[in-house]
Amino acid sequence: MSFPLLTATAVLPAVGAIATAAVPAKQRTAAKWLALLFSLATLVVAAVVAVRFDPDGARYQLTESHAWIADFGVRYELGVDGIGVALVALTALLIPFVILAGWHDADPQETGNSRWRPTQGFFALILLVEAMVIISFEATDVFLFYIFFEAMLIPMYFLIGGFGDRAGPHGEKEAATQRSYAAVKFLLYNLVGGLIMLAAVIGLYVVAGNFSLQEIAAARANGSLDMATNTERLLFLGFFFAFAVKAPLWPLHTWLPNAMGEATAPVAVLITAVVDKVGTFAMLRFCLQLFPEASKWATPVILVLALISIVYGALLAVGQRDIKRLVAYASISHFGFIILGIFAMTSQGQSGATLYMVNHGISTAALMLVAGFLISRRGSRLIADYGGVQKVAPVLAGTFLIGGLATLSLPGLAPFVSEFLVLVGTFTRYPVIGIIATFGIVLAALYTLVLYQRTMTGPVKPSNEGIADLRVRELAVVVPLIGVLIFLGVYPKPLTELVNPAVKHTMSDVQKKDPKPEVEAAHK
Repeated sequence: MSFPLLTATAVLPAVGAIATAAVPAKQRTAAKWLALLFSLATLVVAAVVAVRFDPDGARYQLTESHAWIADFGVRYELGVDGIGVALVALTALLIPFVILAGWHDADPQETGNSRWRPTQGFFALILLVEAMVIISFEATDVFLFYIFFEAMLIPMYFLIGGFGDRAGPHGEKEAATQRSYAAVKFLLYNLVGGLIMLAAVIGLYVVAGNFSLQEIAAARANGSLDMATNTERLLFLGFFFAFAVKAPLWPLHTWLPNAMGEATAPVAVLITAVVDKVGTFAMLRFCLQLFPEASKWATPVILVLALISIVYGALLAVGQRDIKRLVAYASISHFGFIILGIFAMTSQGQSGATLYMVNHGISTAALMLVAGFLISRRGSRLIADYGGVQKVAPVLAGTFLIGGLATLSLPGLAPFVSEFLVLVGTFTRYPVIGIIATFGIVLAALYTLVLYQRTMTGPVKPSNEGIADLRVRELAVVVPLIGVLIFLGVYPKPLTELVNPAVKHTMSDVQKKDPKPEVEAAHK
């Protein structure tokens, strides 16, 4: 029996969470280092998974299958395709930087409340989220996926409500109220989506007789499982609704600006760069694979919603006064691009959407974490409180600019490749939607450059004269992320080779082929 690599990628951070939580209260530094070591160990195992995975091999590899709840056909089944490998690697890569960036976020001297904000609990919760997200990317049993899809809400609720940002425009009492509101709103929105999905999961079991993704998909493909049209559509809507809340897709997005605004910068990265990716990933893995006909039936409406997300999120980002809420609305716009690429039903669009999930995670992490360092120095999230920062902290301003340029998909940085593929893939099948979506690029340039201009350029405001430049720990967070953005922007081949075979399988599931270029038709 081969070593269970996939289980190890989830078990390591889970064990790390338990070990970190068990560190004595006064040993806060030991707890931090222990959490960091477990996250790095997880990254090593994730790297081994990526190396062992053969893009030209079987669709699902490194598979594990064990009986769990036999009476109900529930199994502990894991397996990864190229898309799953890419997102497991993204998660494992970002968590060490999240931990380093939040090194002092839960210290008693920083929070003023050692009883309710223990350092050990903060880092244990981060590792617990990592474990649940990773197993969600690996699960090929629908019920197993559902359990962790829902379970990750609990540690996220405490990270938002219990360890929220204290640099908001309100007093401490009002800030605590805002954090509680954001955490409850996050939980309720996602729980409603999860309950609707649970009904669909049960319905799928009634129709298929088991929860195995591979068995159900194979039965759909060979015709031995024939769902009634209305049944398939209802089940699809149950799954898609939950994923659209998590993604988040307009109009189910309103929890995200509150959650990211009230969370600390590292937790905000955890939300949008890691947890939310489970929603878009699940659209590819479950919606398209289990319900191909229903996916095609719903495509026109979903494309319109994705288009609204792109333009609406970007427009609201332009008008924001709060740095973190600006990044949150920008993320809503970017998730619109991801969903647009998925449901364009072209190989370019779906490859671009998968790359977008990875590249958005890295670029948003870089921008938000640098913004968090800036906010922690000044004690304010309001854009109007800044100005002239590049004169007193040039390295901080430079890294902030690179993160912002990546967010607007500047050529040469990783997000450009993914956004370009999404737009090309959309335009070849839906040219009008593709043209309208390009306005999101223009608006992204506007909100990013205006943000940089208002915070970093101009005369130094008196309150900003004492802002220090990035320290060694902070550079250790930001520099590698920027390095990855540049590397994947110049040389995206490792990612494209990883995900393209998985995209071909997905296109085969929905029985779609890429439109033939009109240029070829003209030559004939």
